[in-house]
Amino acid sequence: MIEFQNVSKTFQGNTVIDNISFTIDDGEFVVLLGESGCGKTTTLRMINKLILPSSGTIKINGSNIAQLETIPLRRRMGYVIQQTGLFPHMTIRENIEIIARLNSKDTAKIEKDAKDLMDMVNLDPDVYLDVYPSEMSGGQQQRAGVVRAFMSDPEIILMDEPFSALDPLTRTQLQNSLMEMQGALKRTIVFVTHDMDEAVRLADRICIMEGGKITQFDNPEMIMKHPANDFVREFVGPNRIWMSPELIKTQDIMIREPVCCLPWMPIFKCIELMSQKKVDTLMVTDPKKHLLGVLFAESLIGTHDTKRPAQDLMEKSFTSASPDSSIVDLLNLFNERKLSTLPVINEQGIIEGLITRSTLVTTLSRQFISEEEEERA
Repeated sequence: MIEFQNVSKTFQGNTVIDNISFTIDDGEFVVLLGESGCGKTTTLRMINKLILPSSGTIKINGSNIAQLETIPLRRRMGYVIQQTGLFPHMTIRENIEIIARLNSKDTAKIEKDAKDLMDMVNLDPDVYLDVYPSEMSGGQQQRAGVVRAFMSDPEIILMDEPFSALDPLTRTQLQNSLMEMQGALKRTIVFVTHDMDEAVRLADRICIMEGGKITQFDNPEMIMKHPANDFVREFVGPNRIWMSPELIKTQDIMIREPVCCLPWMPIFKCIELMSQKKVDTLMVTDPKKHLLGVLFAESLIGTHDTKRPAQDLMEKSFTSASPDSSIVDLLNLFNERKLSTLPVINEQGIIEGLITRSTLVTTLSRQFISEEEEERA
């Protein structure tokens, strides 16, 4: 665990980090995000004591790092920078194994780890382990830099805009490799970027910084849906959520009070209720709102005995969604099953809302409306 407690940093009378406090849990991937000069790289470099705080306390696993020896501390961390930092006179094998060999004498394990990690970043160890950095492309060198950071089995990995100089395709490939490695190895990663798309793609949580202060520290979904202030709102952009539609959840767009009836309500009363509420579907529930079936107006056409209860004509076999389903899931359900209405129920079977085709159309149209408004502005 990494803890910042009231940390500030001053350079030549200028405050670049202003009394920040936060905690990063073990195994968490946190992105420090912000414009140039906001303090994100300074914050990162204070974790491994490349920069010392002017005041406040930084702890790792409960220990104040000011009281820890610097070299052993840094050997517990991986570090990746934009320029790769590979030694040009060493082979890739020598580069990635150098720290691991300082920490361990288990040569067989080191060699196995090197090959396994090279495979994870799509570098063939038989081809690239014994070449020099100058014989590799920039993207390949950066992959080797990522491998070196993971090689010594570090508790923490610090990454300072490691992919910012790469072309978009290589950058995406490396992001994918990093996510796969993190999924398999579960390290604590602190990653600096100024790219919102990259932050959303990689992070468990994002720390947005402005002027040396933390403006918002939350998961990507909450930041895009509920920006803390105008700075975050502008930084995120009005349509950013549409670049990650899986973050738009059913509970964000559903009709929260669908029209319901009890199973013993007579059909003639159901018809009256539909007319009053201007709906063509009723959710049939018990008194505790457990969904029992769906009553469609079309199923009532031609019914002569209107005193029959709703449960006699309701559809008992129905498709539903959970409140946490994404809009992508909803679109697939509506298209695959030709639905017009989709009840939203929780794990207890209680109805929480309703999605209709018009709900989806209205939601999807928002991105285009906001784009037009932005163009006019």
